[in-house]
Amino acid sequence: MRPMLATKGTSVPIGAEWAHEVKWDGVRILADCGGDRIRLTSRNDNDVTIAWPDVAGPDVAGPGIPGRDLLVDGEIIALNHDGLPDFRVLQDRMHVRKGPAAARLARTVPATFMVFDLLRLDGRDLTDEPLERRRELLAGLAADGALGAWQVPASYDDGPMLFDATLQQGLEGIVSKRRTSRYAFDTRTPHWLKFAHRHRLSYVVGGWRPQEGAGDRLAALLVGEPTADGLLYRGRVGSGIGPKVGAQLAQLLAPHERTDSPFADEVPRVDALGTRWVDPVVVVDVDTHHTSRAQRLRQPSYQGVRTDLAPEDL
Repeated sequence: MRPMLATKGTSVPIGAEWAHEVKWDGVRILADCGGDRIRLTSRNDNDVTIAWPDVAGPDVAGPGIPGRDLLVDGEIIALNHDGLPDFRVLQDRMHVRKGPAAARLARTVPATFMVFDLLRLDGRDLTDEPLERRRELLAGLAADGALGAWQVPASYDDGPMLFDATLQQGLEGIVSKRRTSRYAFDTRTPHWLKFAHRHRLSYVVGGWRPQEGAGDRLAALLVGEPTADGLLYRGRVGSGIGPKVGAQLAQLLAPHERTDSPFADEVPRVDALGTRWVDPVVVVDVDTHHTSRAQRLRQPSYQGVRTDLAPEDL
């Protein structure tokens, strides 16, 4: 089984027929509980139970207690250094298929299962029930302690308020759901709408990459964040840099070329290969899906040069 997916929305809906939830930056999971077992499957219907002993291991209290039969939908999350859910924190855990390694990572990178839908309860298929009823039953399970350490996130009536609040808090976004919506596996429904935030931040250019097979055409920038420890590498930005913009940036950066990296930390080889290094004097704006400046850029997009800012202003 594959979970139901949300459609990208254009404007947050308002009205009593909609409920709104935080969009969690994690790993989507269906958890099938029966008797003393819990089976976790990924969005692609792969069995990933062994990777998450802190979610589905034998020592997890609550889910799968004798006599209960549950199928729930949710998101496994982990927190970054800023205390925010961050998909990248889970990277080392996602593909682990050996028990000892999974147990070790569970201690160093603990995960939390955020359960937002209930699809089966004690043998009863709930997928044809409206979302509002499924959430009501789910809340009852949480109140009775049947979900153990699993958490049921809140649902809100005011979507625009939640959208603004999650933006200010650095969260990924929100999902708006029709209260009457049924659950259909392996479909992308217009009755669930997702709204992801993009965060615009300023970074310093430390190098640029030419496009393969296109000579010296600038295709991507390597950017970093000025800190007390020097310029720390934050990622490579290629989206938003077309031929015209690339030519303008190449002309701007040409007087600042140097032979060595200006970054205080090591740039990954895949990014450093073929890079033309420059003195860190040019500041650019970047849109990104990430939630913390101190983390590596996620799906970055170049927005423009900040001629009004110097590196020391950051």
